[in-house]
Amino acid sequence: MRKIRILIADDHPVFREGLLRVFEGIKGLQCVATAQNGEEAVRLSMEYLPDVAILDVNMPKITGIDAAKLIKKACPKTAVLILSAYKYDHYIISSIKAGVDGYLLKNTPHNELVNAIHMVHSGEGVFNLEAAGRILRKMTACEGGGGMDYPRLGHRELEVLRLAAKGMTNKQISLKLNISENTVGAHLANIFRKLEVESRTEAILYAMKMGLLKIDDTTSEQET
Repeated sequence: MRKIRILIADDHPVFREGLLRVFEGIKGLQCVATAQNGEEAVRLSMEYLPDVAILDVNMPKITGIDAAKLIKKACPKTAVLILSAYKYDHYIISSIKAGVDGYLLKNTPHNELVNAIHMVHSGEGVFNLEAAGRILRKMTACEGGGGMDYPRLGHRELEVLRLAAKGMTNKQISLKLNISENTVGAHLANIFRKLEVESRTEAILYAMKMGLLKIDDTTSEQET
């Protein structure tokens, strides 16, 4: 199977080299380039055409968000994952507007980061749900979201969605609920259809906005 080719861009050499060492030890991942600023990240993305570009927000020359815009325009097949120390609302909103495929914090456990790389590579969006939920609460308050109607999800569908919100893969959910991966996939397909969304992240954010999920539901299994 072809490895997922990754570019890492961060102005802190210790963090950059740390990620490089992590990915070197994981089967199926290959770091093809590292950059120390946003301008270099764009240039190297155009040169190497990575599958996934991992960018910090605050970098010299141009920010990670501005670099993301340029990378998405020049390399449309490259998924962009922002990995930041900050969960400020304006960073996340600006990143979404820039077309990034994910926004996670630098304290994300390595196994969750690896899962996120696979997810953005396959076309899924992955965002820090605590911060995203805070933004959605503000949106809902501005829109007067109380009392909004929403499609009904079955008990098992809600279980699957809550575990997905914790960042668990289909395989992990199947083991947790003692059901097959195919069944998990079928439940997710039904959830997407009922909520009229196309990805896990959209389903989770919609469910949080509608009150079907709470912020506590997004706490990973390792934190509980």
